[in-house]
Amino acid sequence: MNSEIRNLQPKDIWNHFADLNAVPRASKKEEQVIAFMVNFGKQLNLETIVDEVGNVIIRKPATAGMEGRKPIVMQSHLDMVHQKNNETDFDFDTQGIDMFVDGDWVKAKGTTLGADNGLGVATIMAVLASNNIAHPDLEALFTIDEETGMTGAMGLKGGLLKGEILLNLDTEEDDEIGVGCAGGIDVTATKSYEAESISDNSTCFEIKVSGLQGGHSGMDIHKGLGNANKIMNRILFEVSKSCQIRISIIDGGSLRNAIPRESTAEIFIAKQDIDTFKSIFDTVTIDIIKEFKLIENEIKLNYQFIDSEIKKVLPIAIQNQLLKAIYAAHNGVYKMSLAIPDLVETSNNIARVLVKEDQIHVGCLTRSSVESSKQDLVNNLKSTFELMGCEIKLSGDYPGWAPNRDSEILDVLVTQYGKLNSGEKPHVSACHAGLECGILGQNYPNMDMISFGPNIKGAHSPDERAQISSVQKYWTFVIEILKHIPHKT
Repeated sequence: MNSEIRNLQPKDIWNHFADLNAVPRASKKEEQVIAFMVNFGKQLNLETIVDEVGNVIIRKPATAGMEGRKPIVMQSHLDMVHQKNNETDFDFDTQGIDMFVDGDWVKAKGTTLGADNGLGVATIMAVLASNNIAHPDLEALFTIDEETGMTGAMGLKGGLLKGEILLNLDTEEDDEIGVGCAGGIDVTATKSYEAESISDNSTCFEIKVSGLQGGHSGMDIHKGLGNANKIMNRILFEVSKSCQIRISIIDGGSLRNAIPRESTAEIFIAKQDIDTFKSIFDTVTIDIIKEFKLIENEIKLNYQFIDSEIKKVLPIAIQNQLLKAIYAAHNGVYKMSLAIPDLVETSNNIARVLVKEDQIHVGCLTRSSVESSKQDLVNNLKSTFELMGCEIKLSGDYPGWAPNRDSEILDVLVTQYGKLNSGEKPHVSACHAGLECGILGQNYPNMDMISFGPNIKGAHSPDERAQISSVQKYWTFVIEILKHIPHKT
């Protein structure tokens, strides 16, 4: 691991982050990081347990003079989103993240950085390992599988935790205090088909959409970023109106919580229509590039002739239905909140489109802070894909976190933030991302919860980066919060 990372201030956080980032920790593949965290707790001679789903809990007694304060839970998730650029040669199952310093930022070479939520984990590790940080009775809760289902939080049983206050360290703006979040649900549309053979009078072309920023499908959904699946569908839809094209393969996007950055399609074009295809493609791509130029200045839309080994294509009727369904399916912001200014209430991310080997798969992540609005958008998507005969599966449903404006810990954070920042007030808000607080609150309804963290940009994409100066600011804030936890009542 790059030594310059370990020399950053505060070393207490960056060294633990470097240790953590040496351990592969994809969602649903957390065995190595669970063992790493258990070993960490035991080396400190602290009570360390793993619950039945894989969450790790480490308990540390209050420091001298803090015994009369309310017991707390500090919580972050162990897993990270694994994304890399196409040209990056990297094995997430065996390699640690390769980090480097770029000015005031820590970045990774061609992959996600894992600052989401690794910096939160490293923060808690630093508090557990410290000998000079004041804190009350402390339970460190390290959950698993936050990024692809929140099954760790869902599986945490009531009564296991004793804390009265929960500090969730999974917010990505250092002047923001989170008091609420959106719930979500996975919507998956599938359909089987019997592929048809293509005539010899057709030529195969590969179309690629690449160079998009991607990003977090909740926190970044309002920015107007390009969705590679929607852009690819638009291109195919337009050329199909004037050309005899047959789709063989579409492979776009990856994880549901990441705005898709890339998509590839293989199509067969009747030889007499190739010139028309090229002309329409050029016209459509010029329009798309112009539309996105203010935010997606690296977008690339290309085609090339290929000698495909697969000579099978979608039946034309199903092809037409699919192109229309993806065109009609909502992507992006669906509704803004009427209760909280500038907050996205409901959205959808068409995250994955795969057409291959006689199967159509379209995967979406629908989010909302209002349950009825979430179900309204789910019905929209179900109706769209059921019209083409798809089977719809709903899974991974999790609740939102309703704000508690009377929160005692909120008062502590607002007060201490102002003292540390010359009277400046933090932004107290809900976010359009899935935090585990809503789920944890189901089994711990009386726990006072809050979320905060350092500046992290580009989460869930290879452009992810963490701001060094912000981590310094955030660490000072953490220490002051721990000193000022309210007294027991």
